[in-house]
Order: sequence, then C-alpha cells, then structure tokens
Amino acid sequence: MAGLGTRVEAVMLVLFIHLTETNSSPKMIRQKAMKSFYTFKEALSKILACNLIVLCLWMVMFQKGHAATPNRIISTSPAITEILFALGVGDRAVGVTDFCSYPEKACLLPSIGGPLNPSTETWLTLRPDLIIIQKDSKIILKNANIFRIRSLTVSVNNLKNILTSIQVIADSLQVSEAGHQLTEKITTKIDHYRTRLKELKPRQVLMLLSDTNDPSRDLYAVGRGTFLNELLTIAGGENVLPDTMAKYPKISKEYIIAKSPEIIIEVGPKSNLSSEEVLVRKKTWGKYSTLRAVKDDRLYFIGADYILIPGPRLLNILDDFTRTIHPDLFAKKSGNKQTKGLQ
Repeated sequence: MAGLGTRVEAVMLVLFIHLTETNSSPKMIRQKAMKSFYTFKEALSKILACNLIVLCLWMVMFQKGHAATPNRIISTSPAITEILFALGVGDRAVGVTDFCSYPEKACLLPSIGGPLNPSTETWLTLRPDLIIIQKDSKIILKNANIFRIRSLTVSVNNLKNILTSIQVIADSLQVSEAGHQLTEKITTKIDHYRTRLKELKPRQVLMLLSDTNDPSRDLYAVGRGTFLNELLTIAGGENVLPDTMAKYPKISKEYIIAKSPEIIIEVGPKSNLSSEEVLVRKKTWGKYSTLRAVKDDRLYFIGADYILIPGPRLLNILDDFTRTIHPDLFAKKSGNKQTKGLQ
C-alpha cells in the first residue's frame, strides 16, 4: 500500500507541473507545482480524515442501536421460550429447541435441535441478532462465540434466579415494564401461598421423576437443591431427602421404605396418566404396603407439560403441589369442582 501511495503522489506531482506550465523557468515551475501540490494534499487529507471520523461514529451508533433492540432471537430452552412469550415479545423469536412446546405458536418456529446437539447450520440460516442461553448450556455458548453471535446467558436453577432472569431478558429487549409486571405477579402469588400455609404442619413428601415408573427398581428423586423443592416447601411439604444428597439422586426401594413418606408425588411426562393408568400404577406401589403414602392412598401423579419447566408457569406447579399436599384448603364449587387457586 505504501508503494502505491508513493506512485499516486508522483503522478499527481507530474500533473500539477503540467497544469502550471508558463513562460517561467523550469525551476520556478517546479517550485510553484510543489507548493500547490502539497497544499492540495493537505486539504485532501483533512477532508478524508473528517469523513473517516463521521463514518466511524455512524458505525458505532448503528452497532449500539442494533445491539440494543434484538428482533431475531433464538431461544435455547423451554423456560426461555416461555419467558419471551410471557413478556409479549414472542414474535421476535425466530428459533427454539426440540423441547419447546408452549405456547402453541412456539411449536411453529424452526428448531435448532437440542442443548447437546444444536444445529449451527440452522443458526446461520435464521440470522439471529441474539441467542439466549441457560448458564449450563456450554456447547451452545461455545458455538455462539465461534460464530460471533451476540448472546445473553441466564440462570433458572432456583426461584431467585428465575425472577432475575425474567427481568434481565426484559431489560435486554427494552420491555422492562413488562418484566416488572410479570415478576411482581409471580412474587405476589408466591407470597400469598406462603402466608396461607405458614401455620400448617409440613407433610413428609418424596418427589420422584417419572422417567422410571417401576418402584421395584432404583428411582430418581428430586432433591433439596432444586426449584421444584423450593415450590414443594412453599406448598407445605418437607422433602424427605437430606441436604447432603445430589439434586436428582438415585434412590433404592429400601431407602423409600425406611423413610416411609406421608406423600409420594411422581412428576414428569410419564406421569400424564389416564384414570385407568393411575390405578395400575397405584397397584404396583401396593407391593410396599408398609409405606404411609400407600396405606393412606396419598400417591399423586403430575404430568402437566409445565411441571419440570422453571419458567413463568411455575405458579401452576405451586398450585398442583399445594392441592396434593393440602387438598382441604381448596374451596369447593357447585358440582364438586375445585377453584383455580388457593383461597
């Protein structure tokens, strides 16, 4: 580039000498040409410098404005997808995962695959200006960095982080007020349940994941370090698992018999059972007749699509847990139908 600049200057100098030719001596001609040339060169440099500054400022302003208002968002989890739609910005989503099934509009969006096998080709096709990632999705975050896609990382592993993430997403999408309204609604409802249930004696509860539905085999339980356990506690239950266990530990039937919980709740997609299937499952549990939950017929199966999702519909989970643990608190309507929420 330096050589090219030098050649350009030489050509310009010859041109100026030609344009300034007079009856003057060759020496005077060269002096006048040199003076005019350098005056022109200095003026041109100033003009180019000013234009360059304006261009740089415009690019910075454009990038800031573009980054502040994402309109092509990829969601990488069901919780994030539900937060987007609950905030009223679901129309900005251009991609979701294989596991995003709510609301119905989300099912119509292109899928990028799952957290462990995301399709980077699909990412590029969707031309996202923001990808929202859960903190534990290391593969997705790595790929976003490789392809230089702007990302926002959130955590939804407990109630505090869920509420914080809702507001962080709202602020990033410039819908802060919607975020305040949603978090306030959730907080108010949770406080209502806490106030209503705080005087009641907690019930001993074992919560199981329904992936393995045979109680004669080792089962996976829901431990204390989870958002589900937080909701269970608010609903008036006490997890029979100790703090020392993992978040989702494998436990044996012998352990269950030793603990003999008052209530057993199976949660997950495989717990979405018909009345006949519930009877069959209870019959299987009947082998362990010494369990208090079996003797008192306190076996419950919750298979709603929201039951494992740490998103805005956590209030539905709280309501379901409270109904199973303290069903007497829910008023009855005519026709023996329960009211929607805790009275």
